[in-house]
Amino acid sequence: MKKIKSALVSVFYKDGLEEIVRKLDELGITIYSTGGTYSFIEGLGIKPISVESLTGYPSILGGRVKTLHPQVMGGILNRRDNEGDKKEIEEYGIPEIDLVIVDLYPFEKTVSSDAKEEDIIEKIDIGGISLIRACAKNFKDVVIVPSVDNYTEFLAILNEKQGITDLSIRRRFATYAFEVSSHYDTAIFNYFNKETQLPVFKKSYSIAKTLRYGENPHQKGVFFGDLDACFEQFNGKEISYNNIGDIDAACSLIDDFEETTFAIIKHNNACGLASRENLKDAYIDALSADPLSAFGGVLVCNRAIDKEAAEEMNSLFMEICIAPDYSKEALDILKSKKNRILLKRKQTNNETIQFRTALNGIMVQDKDSVVEKADAMESVTSTPLTKEQKQDLSFANKIVKHTKSNAIVLVKNNQLIASGTGQTSRVDALNQAIEKAKHFGFDLNGSVMASDAFFPFPDCVEIAHKAGIKAVIHPGGSINDNKSIDYCQENNMAMTLTGYRHFKH
Repeated sequence: MKKIKSALVSVFYKDGLEEIVRKLDELGITIYSTGGTYSFIEGLGIKPISVESLTGYPSILGGRVKTLHPQVMGGILNRRDNEGDKKEIEEYGIPEIDLVIVDLYPFEKTVSSDAKEEDIIEKIDIGGISLIRACAKNFKDVVIVPSVDNYTEFLAILNEKQGITDLSIRRRFATYAFEVSSHYDTAIFNYFNKETQLPVFKKSYSIAKTLRYGENPHQKGVFFGDLDACFEQFNGKEISYNNIGDIDAACSLIDDFEETTFAIIKHNNACGLASRENLKDAYIDALSADPLSAFGGVLVCNRAIDKEAAEEMNSLFMEICIAPDYSKEALDILKSKKNRILLKRKQTNNETIQFRTALNGIMVQDKDSVVEKADAMESVTSTPLTKEQKQDLSFANKIVKHTKSNAIVLVKNNQLIASGTGQTSRVDALNQAIEKAKHFGFDLNGSVMASDAFFPFPDCVEIAHKAGIKAVIHPGGSINDNKSIDYCQENNMAMTLTGYRHFKH
């Protein structure tokens, strides 16, 4: 057990500080401070001791050097049970410091504000980070409060224990401190490494949400990130681990479409998608692709949901609906099911890399941001592509890019009519798509086909031709490309090659 007798308080954000300072003063704890924090405390009618009077040096170099001095660092780092340390602090007149309350300059916030580099560099904290690390290292004797996020917990401890802390408390706050310092350093490193590009991977998330469970009930699950920054939730139960995967897939898919579009997602794959002039019609046609799989799915669109669309949607059992906005009438209708999760998007996913654990490490890759434009498409056979076919091929290729490999997507008139997903052979994926399209009553004549990878043999284009498919899009790159091209040439099919494979595993 240690009683706090002296404290150093030097913070950037003053919110929530007043109650702590007043409690420290009430407990008779000596307060050291500097700069704006000194003025803040003085304004409360409490007289702190300035760090400058302690060190004998003013704040210098434009405030870059204030607390980096043996009188401060020695007061924090001295080991109370070490006779050598005791002698040295007595010899040099260094007062013990039992508590430090400090935060760091807002580096990440400054970077995100598109500030000039000179302003960003000035927000790299030196003194604060040194104080945090020093206190955390000497947690056996010193308490560190490293962030405004810890104020409430620390104030409760002050009130309950009247300035006394035990080792478990000090160790817990030291853990907070190293989390703050490591996150801060990671942000700085990643800023510099955008240009330097060292082969080093560092990510840090300070916001975490414990989920009900992971992919299955026997697995623990946590989401690291800020869901509240992405969505406003209007209705429904807590978002689950599997929900987050589907939500991410839904948002990534819909963001590739500019026209009014509705999609239905099941297990990360689109089971329905259509673009129409109004949202209600887009929903109806998206649902018709596979109303069976749509049960319990995730609905996503890129326009505000109005009353007419909501009335049409409401009869479907859906887990989640995601939209940029909702009319009041639409919300009232969709809220009729209490467990239905309704999300309004606040921001798009701006991550440019993807990563996941594998073996004893992590695999990292660039996000697949390629979207093939209809205007750039040309047929490699003598059968030209019509304007409508180009639009359908572009539409289909956007979907196949977001579909689990091996993947085949069939499209007609800006509507997904079937897909074959996650198959071990491309032929199986195509046969699955054709069978599904026929099962739900679609006429494949005049439809188009997209493949996420090249055709190693002409079997797929032959099957497609016999089913009535008239145009094909795929990346090309097989040593047997000419065999598929020749078959299309002989059977009056159009084919375009993109040069971009879209595997998704």
